[in-house]
Amino acid sequence: MEFEKKLERLEEIVKVMEAGNTSLEDSLKIFEEGVRLSRELQNTLTAAEEKVKILLKVDADGTPVYKA
Repeated sequence: MEFEKKLERLEEIVKVMEAGNTSLEDSLKIFEEGVRLSRELQNTLTAAEEKVKILLKVDADGTPVYKA
């Protein structure tokens, strides 16, 4: 599943959880799915950040230094 679809699904899960209209068992199932998706999304973002860091070097002040 691609990043955007995972994010959409996580947003759906949040809406369902906020509504509070599900049974405890169903709430636990979708909560588990939400936690899994959240971790996967975070891992994807971390990997993307690492790729950006490779492409850009940042000096001590946090200013990007572009590699040639």
